[in-house]
Amino acid sequence: MMSKKRKVLFILPTLRAGGAEKIISFVSHTIDNSRFDSKLLIIGPQTDAAYETDPKITYFLNKSRVLVAIPQVVLFLIKYKPDVVLSSIGHLNTIMGLISPIFPKTKFIIREASVISSFKKFIKKNNLYDYLSKKSYPMVDAVICQSKDMANDFRILYNIPSDKLFIINNPITRRKDTTLEPKISNDVKQFITIGRLSPEKGHEPLLRMLSKINIDFHYTIVGDGPERETLLELIQELGLSDKITHIAYTNNAYPYLRASDILLQGSYVEGFPNVVLESCSVGTPVIAFDVPGGTKEIIIHDINGFLVNEESEFIRFLTLFKDWQKKTIMDSVKDRFSEKTILGQYERLFERI
Repeated sequence: MMSKKRKVLFILPTLRAGGAEKIISFVSHTIDNSRFDSKLLIIGPQTDAAYETDPKITYFLNKSRVLVAIPQVVLFLIKYKPDVVLSSIGHLNTIMGLISPIFPKTKFIIREASVISSFKKFIKKNNLYDYLSKKSYPMVDAVICQSKDMANDFRILYNIPSDKLFIINNPITRRKDTTLEPKISNDVKQFITIGRLSPEKGHEPLLRMLSKINIDFHYTIVGDGPERETLLELIQELGLSDKITHIAYTNNAYPYLRASDILLQGSYVEGFPNVVLESCSVGTPVIAFDVPGGTKEIIIHDINGFLVNEESEFIRFLTLFKDWQKKTIMDSVKDRFSEKTILGQYERLFERI
């Protein structure tokens, strides 16, 4: 006799372009459907969706805010009766923790997306949110953290027992890969950065470092965000306009990464940087700062990139010639972060909790 499938409900605030949205939608659509009955509930509007979804398992509440959607979320839980609920992104995680006592037969898991104590330096303080989070998070049954730094930070901040913390890295979610035109010249070094244009991502110091090097290069910046205009003005101020291309958005980073020589990561803090993983998966090395988060768990120094501590080191590696072996770079992440490896960790958690 076949065992009954476990019902797993994944919940996100929106499906706009972002790391948490990409990974949770991927896991919800890819876990073993012979063992799990998966549903994906999106609170925001369907028109904002940046990722493809299966309409058979995906539901949109089309609400503007998580707070106003609470009654509909509760009704969905009553109707679907999930065995496991997995949410991601802070404000939604807080609410799911607070409503979890209403459903004692359901196991609630939250997935954290940042090293909170470091990330808080870049956002406006909200005392009410901090208070509610500290009340809410201990109520859940498990917390998924993407890196060791994140798990340690979460344990200290919220007094979460170690047996409730599970470290699950992000998988390589490669789906489509269209090669761009060949590089214009092998003598022009092709740098790229992909990510939200916000203070914690460190675009400004990257631009200032690039303005100091004396090699021929072209730098592609992919992303949009609150610092866009400031950064565009800085590019002109530094005299870099002819060397930089800005692309506001793409839902497929792989072609750009393949066409580049090096990915530059200037972040001051990271959860688990998908773009660093994606870059290594196509054989493009990375220069990044050794900051709190999962970057150091992906980069193996001098094998698939350089992990640095000072801007002077970063500048030196920008101009350094190294005969990178693409296969070696790809192999460095292939098994550690494969779909099979990471999905297996999610599935084992859903079964054991």
